[in-house]
Amino acid sequence: MASLTTNDKQALEKLFQMSGGYVLNFSDRTMGEFFNDDVGINIYDEKYNYASGSKANCMRGFWQVAGDSLVGKSIEKLVEYIENQILIDNLQQNDFPQNLIDKAKKISDRLLGKQTQNKNITEDEFLKKEFNEVSIGSLKLDGIITSILEQRLEEIKKCLNSKAALATIFLCGSTLEGILLGVATSNPQKFNMAKTSPKDKNGKVLQFHKWTLSNFIDVAKEIGFLKEDVKKFSHSLRDFRNYIHPYQQANQQFNPDEHTAKLCWQVLKLAIFQITNK
Repeated sequence: MASLTTNDKQALEKLFQMSGGYVLNFSDRTMGEFFNDDVGINIYDEKYNYASGSKANCMRGFWQVAGDSLVGKSIEKLVEYIENQILIDNLQQNDFPQNLIDKAKKISDRLLGKQTQNKNITEDEFLKKEFNEVSIGSLKLDGIITSILEQRLEEIKKCLNSKAALATIFLCGSTLEGILLGVATSNPQKFNMAKTSPKDKNGKVLQFHKWTLSNFIDVAKEIGFLKEDVKKFSHSLRDFRNYIHPYQQANQQFNPDEHTAKLCWQVLKLAIFQITNK
């Protein structure tokens, strides 16, 4: 059982809008997909069954059964989900007071054994970060992959100049995943030994080709290749990239603009910069 106090649970239920049996704007299907992809569990597993079996009660059952690290990870991922949904106008900022979000982050950090960040960087602050020109070659990846990734950087710049926002987002997402896979392949022991590395039902770390972009981002942050700012906005980039499927884009009514494209480009550049410095 996770070490959540009564006050913790009340704050989380308020933030995750669990009154009436719901959890945020999830349907049964999308909540299952979220917990499978981002947390690595089946939230509808019988062991989490509680009371009516509603989405909110599944969450309460999960809190009663799962340990601190897994519950902490789920809270962290749900807060990231809220921030991303606000970013793409699927949720309204006014419904999620910052002090409640900060409270959830502190709970998550405590359960995960992390120190809470004193400052939550905003989009504008993130976009204003300046650094030297990035270079794929500085990452020292395999020669063939380096050549392909360099070509993609040039394509991204062309898309930005042409105001092709959707193409920019997709290229940034795939390029980031390629970079992190390359870094993981060069540092297998560090990535495989991380607490957040994805594992199968027997507790064995998955092979890299089975990792998701979310997995690579989390582990890269844990072992110091990425910092908190890039991790936060990398998950937004990852979510944006999922709209490569037209029906998913239509369902979420996602229409990216130049600002969104620039945010994704900044994520990619800063990731390259931070990994190079590491």
